[in-house]
Amino acid sequence: MPREVNGTQYFSVTEVAADLEVSRQTMWRWRKDGKIPPGHRFRDRQVFFTVSEVESVREYANHVEPIVDVSCDQLRLFN
Repeated sequence: MPREVNGTQYFSVTEVAADLEVSRQTMWRWRKDGKIPPGHRFRDRQVFFTVSEVESVREYANHVEPIVDVSCDQLRLFN
């Protein structure tokens, strides 16, 4: 359930993580690595995301990218 503060809707890290089916630890790691927006600190404790930030997090969480070409020499070490 979003929380409204000064006319802006915010979602908690827990809510966003549950919606995307990732752990809170994954959310913290993505934030630390700069892969998703840092969010906003509420009352010096809880981190909230705006609607647009939630969309950015969702976009990152659902991205698909090709695997980088792996060297054939490297593969032979394991065969």
